[in-house]
Amino acid sequence: MSLTFHWFLPTYGDSRHVVGGGHDLPAGATAEEQRPATIEYLTQVSSAAEQLGFEGALTPTGAWCEDAWLTTAMLARETERLKFLVAFRPGFVSPTLAAQMAATFQRHSGGRLLLNVVTGGESHEQRAYGDFLDKEARYVRSGEFLEIVGRLWRGETVDFTGSHLRVEAARLGRLPDPVPAVYFGGSSPSAIQVAARHSDVYLTFGEPPAQVAEKLSRVRALAPAGRDPVRFGIRLHVITRDTAEQAWAEARRLLDGFTPEVIRSVQEGLARSESEGQHRMVALHGGRSDALEIAPNLWAGIGLVRGGAGTALVGSHQEVAARIVEFHRLGIDEFVLSGQPHLEEAYWFGEGVLPLLTALGLWAHPSRVATGHTTAVALDSGQ
Repeated sequence: MSLTFHWFLPTYGDSRHVVGGGHDLPAGATAEEQRPATIEYLTQVSSAAEQLGFEGALTPTGAWCEDAWLTTAMLARETERLKFLVAFRPGFVSPTLAAQMAATFQRHSGGRLLLNVVTGGESHEQRAYGDFLDKEARYVRSGEFLEIVGRLWRGETVDFTGSHLRVEAARLGRLPDPVPAVYFGGSSPSAIQVAARHSDVYLTFGEPPAQVAEKLSRVRALAPAGRDPVRFGIRLHVITRDTAEQAWAEARRLLDGFTPEVIRSVQEGLARSESEGQHRMVALHGGRSDALEIAPNLWAGIGLVRGGAGTALVGSHQEVAARIVEFHRLGIDEFVLSGQPHLEEAYWFGEGVLPLLTALGLWAHPSRVATGHTTAVALDSGQ
């Protein structure tokens, strides 16, 4: 299977620095260095990703960023091929309305919607939106939500009564074409169960290969018999340069912008997180900044000053490509990547790493696949 690469839309703003723990201000950046999340700037990032051959772009969800549905609907008018991996929380909208919204998005965008279902790992943030379920109940509700939505997308008339959701005679007037792929992440047992049953793509944070392999095995073991196989993806930042020295110099520059006070404040906040995935991210560095290469070319420095995905692939283009091949051999076929700033880093990866993967026969630019102009070279098992 050819690898798929997605980029990231910084709908909270962008900078040459890592976004801080509150996700609103880049740590260490002056006002002049900040790039507001305007449609004009996000169009630049989207257009670059589209040109370079990324399949889609992840748009986050939360109080700290712009709304993902509205922003991507606007950006769909500014792009031609790029898909939008829209993160949303199923507890904030009814399943019937969400299914209808997705169908409408597919029609108006030419089938360019993907859905990243975010159950929500922080109860205090959920409560701000009027959701007072605890974490375990939220996962039960996510499963119910995805069952209803999936049946609606198959054209069924749905009567459903669950622990948290109920619909009667629910039906869509027009079905989505194609049905959007559902992406789902999470490391807790409850998250793995929902992902194994309902997701098309299970997303993991960027952990060392052995830990990633263990999580993928858990999903495979719990997938019901008879369903389509779950695909696997990984969420990572990336710092790739012509030489390893240049890449690690950039990582050190970012690290130099993390003051001890900022690191301490962010880590204190993350320690209160309810997210198992967040706990695993924190455990990779333990709040320390002196041992951040946790596996070859896998750097945990990002997680010192922000929540969520906290690791980056760092190295020469050849080294980053080799690490991607390593994850692919575990079963990872989709890579959701980002880097600061997102416009420039997209070009570093797209022009430096993707051609190497093309030469290995692992990736081809989507526009060339559409026209039938592809070239494959046998994978060197020694790499």
